[in-house]
Amino acid sequence: MTVPENLSAASALIGDPAKFGRVGDDGTVYVTTPEGERAVGSYPGKSAEEALAYFVRKFESLASEVALLAARIKSGAMVPSDAHAAVTKLKEQILNLNGVGDLATLAKSVDQIPDLIEGHKAAYEARKATENAAKEAKRAEASEIKEKLVVEAESLALSESWKSTGDRLKTLLDEWKAAPRLDKKADADLWKRFSSARNKFDKRRRTHFAQLESQTALVTQSKAAIIEEAKKLADSRDWLATANRFKELMDAWKAAGRGKKSVDTRLWDEFKTAQDAFFAAKKVDLEKRQGTMAANLAKREELITQFEALLPVSDVKSARHKFHDLHEKWDRIGMTERTKRAALEARLEKVQTEIDSLHEEVSRRSDPTAIAHANTVVQGLLDAIENYEKQAAKAEAAGQTAKALVAREAAAARKSWLTEAQKGLADFKK
Repeated sequence: MTVPENLSAASALIGDPAKFGRVGDDGTVYVTTPEGERAVGSYPGKSAEEALAYFVRKFESLASEVALLAARIKSGAMVPSDAHAAVTKLKEQILNLNGVGDLATLAKSVDQIPDLIEGHKAAYEARKATENAAKEAKRAEASEIKEKLVVEAESLALSESWKSTGDRLKTLLDEWKAAPRLDKKADADLWKRFSSARNKFDKRRRTHFAQLESQTALVTQSKAAIIEEAKKLADSRDWLATANRFKELMDAWKAAGRGKKSVDTRLWDEFKTAQDAFFAAKKVDLEKRQGTMAANLAKREELITQFEALLPVSDVKSARHKFHDLHEKWDRIGMTERTKRAALEARLEKVQTEIDSLHEEVSRRSDPTAIAHANTVVQGLLDAIENYEKQAAKAEAAGQTAKALVAREAAAARKSWLTEAQKGLADFKK
């Protein structure tokens, strides 16, 4: 819609406002209207020109408001309902204005504004639709940004990567704060999810480190007890038993688990100091004993040749006596290196085994009970043979060939057994 000329002229104050007023002799200022002149006031103490200019400025101010309203309507920046309300207000202001200017024309300009409002209503609605679309797009973008932040936060809620996840959640929080705001409800709903995910992770992290702290305290307590015992053992001279105990303490140390790094390092230094003190003393003692053990080894090597010279045994009794004497000397020799002594002990055991075996054999052969039993067996077989031979002879004389054959076979079998029994008896007599 084309703006009426006289409305456009409102911004130019609709001609020269001063032509529509005058100042009376008494200083009263009058405005000229189609209905005639009307007094609008006076400006005491001022010249007629200054008084007229003062009331012209009032008119110009209101005319400017009319022009500004028209401009806003044409730009589509004003809500139609607000524009109509402004028109009503301007009409009342013009009606009651104590100013000098073309009030009639200004009033007509205001009367034409409603048509202007209707003419630009479509433009306003289009502009409003564009603004709403832009707002919706911005809201959708903000919603997408925050939804993405929420989804990632929820995916991290069950993470056990405490350091990296904690840092990432802080970054997500910063991104949340920098993201555009949504409407109150949508923002609150998304924040509730986002905050819940962060709180869930934080609670799990606090629980984890609380448990870790508790476990660390137990580890520290266990290792402190190990250290206390290690310090008591540091001065021990029971080398073998103490060395084994230190091994057990080391196993217990490993089984205790890991504690706080700084504390673990300090505790380990204390334990290792006690352990090193013992093993250093053990090493010094071992070095002192190396010479003695070498001499003892030489003594054992010399004795072992004397043990082995007892074989082969010709006289068991004499061999056992000599073995006993040599073994007493063997026992009196001091510590010898374990691995080398083991080989000598094996050679010694071989000699002892052979002598003991021969002794057992001699004892068995001289056992009166065993000899009497052997004689009984031999005599029993002799009597049985004689009896079966008599039965065979009697059966043959009677012509009982089969019976005689059975008796002969029984006698023959016992003769075979007799041979073995007699050999055994002969062994006792050797």
